Amino acid sequence: MEIRRYKSTDLEQIARLFYETVHAVNIKDYTEEQLNVWATGNIDREEWDTSLQKHLTLVAAENKLIIGFGDIDETGYLNRLYVHKDFQGRGVATAICNRIENEIETKSIIVHASITAKPFFEKRGYKIIRPQKVEKQGIFLKNYVMVKNM
Repeated sequence: MEIRRYKSTDLEQIARLFYETVHAVNIKDYTEEQLNVWATGNIDREEWDTSLQKHLTLVAAENKLIIGFGDIDETGYLNRLYVHKDFQGRGVATAICNRIENEIETKSIIVHASITAKPFFEKRGYKIIRPQKVEKQGIFLKNYVMVKNM
């Protein structure tokens, strides 16, 4: 597994990975209706590319296949962390998080962790600040605001 910086040419694979992962992995914790508003399959590619370029964005790849990605902004907000549905449990998220946590220069990192991702972040020392319900298109999704002091 190679971990490298994001390039705009990664966007199509990342968009597909995001959609497929949410719908395959998070199904155990969210309804189909919730998954459909979370990952619609129709992201704003220009907005995502701009955001991924602006943030510290790392991509994990194997044989030119993107198997995971994560991005964090300058304030320490870990915006996205997703691992390909076929590469779960292989240390991909851990490797990406290790690099992000080592490279970011903030006093703390905040993440809005899904129900599915909460145990992963707890194992890494993140603490729950509060649960929250996020509204998307009239549908509510539960997640957790979590923090890790660096």
